[in-house]
Amino acid sequence: MNLQALKSKIKSGAIDTVIVAFPDVLGRLVGKRFAGQFFIENVASHGTHGCNYLLTVNMEMDPMDGFKIANWEKGFGDFEMRPDLSTIRILPWQTAAALVICDYHHHDGKIVDEAPRSVLQSQVDRVAKLKLVCNIASELEFFLFNNTYHQASQAVYRNLTPASDYRIDYHTMQPAREEHLMRAIRNMMGAARVPVESSKGEWGRGQHEINFIYDQPLPMADMHVVFKQGIKEIADQHGKAITFMPKLAETEVGSSCHIHVSLWKNGQNLFWDQRGRGGSKFFRHFLGGLMKYCPELCCFFAPTINAYKRYQAASWAPTKMAWAYDNRTVGFRVVGQGNSFRIENRMPGADANPYLAFAATIAAGLAGVEERLDCGEVYEGNAYIDPKLASLPKTLRDAARLLGESKLARRVFGDHVVNFYAHTARLEVQAFDDAVTDWERVRYFERI
Repeated sequence: MNLQALKSKIKSGAIDTVIVAFPDVLGRLVGKRFAGQFFIENVASHGTHGCNYLLTVNMEMDPMDGFKIANWEKGFGDFEMRPDLSTIRILPWQTAAALVICDYHHHDGKIVDEAPRSVLQSQVDRVAKLKLVCNIASELEFFLFNNTYHQASQAVYRNLTPASDYRIDYHTMQPAREEHLMRAIRNMMGAARVPVESSKGEWGRGQHEINFIYDQPLPMADMHVVFKQGIKEIADQHGKAITFMPKLAETEVGSSCHIHVSLWKNGQNLFWDQRGRGGSKFFRHFLGGLMKYCPELCCFFAPTINAYKRYQAASWAPTKMAWAYDNRTVGFRVVGQGNSFRIENRMPGADANPYLAFAATIAAGLAGVEERLDCGEVYEGNAYIDPKLASLPKTLRDAARLLGESKLARRVFGDHVVNFYAHTARLEVQAFDDAVTDWERVRYFERI
């Protein structure tokens, strides 16, 4: 779908609404709906504006203090939203609607560096300067419930009914109950330029996984956020609800966002050594960078309080920094061969903002290449129980501190970007510290 094709559909009446949105810090698409003809005549060429507080709000849309980029002292003005016309897509699950994703700009035209799409673009530009191509894909897990979102809210998200009665990893029978929904998702996503490779039941009750066909980082991240919003809308239309919480309950497995990555040059996978039939030196350097630097970039893989509850032993989520071939107890799993040879980063949870998670993966890997780091020996065995291995951060508080102290992050993203995201994480920690939880009421109400 390009601008000319969109004009034709608007002229014919097939499209009458264009959603103009940008991905915020939490990975949500926020923006406006325009009448189709107005979009063509005005917004496509001149863009629109949105309040700059959209980068500094929490999940409840409350403006938060302590940011230089937008605050009450500056009056919370506007940023410019410039449509990236390469992102135009039809949304088959909405009536006569199309979507275009925007970049955020200051009034002087300078791009807003702190915006997630800008953070990723900066790393994509670094790859391009090296005359390389990054191929990347995310695979998302989620839980499906036989309740509507409104019902779930009214029940305070307790005692919901999973879409399956038992664990359905790779099952084909009980997931067939939901095939009317999953088929609609696969087909509609394809029509929305989000090509789905496959869907399958996952390990938890009502848990599913959907894999995308790989692409380059920016279009892949765009597809990721369109998918997350779209699948919720489609599920709601079917009277169901989906959650991408990384750890829904202490009795359930977590939901991940594994990232598969490889770098290419002149049509060749630089990770693969054809003569040695294995990983190349370039691969070892890139993976060495991931091993060294991903812990200090963990805020970009696990941005919420809940994310760190996913990192538990024997949970299918990593807890230690190690790599191996086809071993799901480590942080980095190496799979495939030849052109399919790639690294699977298993750190991110389903709550990860893909723009930031992709940017962190690229930044850490390129640092390994620049510093000629080595990834060390392949790990054999159960990484969960090995005390010699370095651990991932245990909490968002730890991750925020590591990000703030990271020399690499400050060098490749800039001080203002690092300060912005470290402050965002600290505010989330403070919000949780101030909350009184159900756990506390059950434990202390009568017996203390």
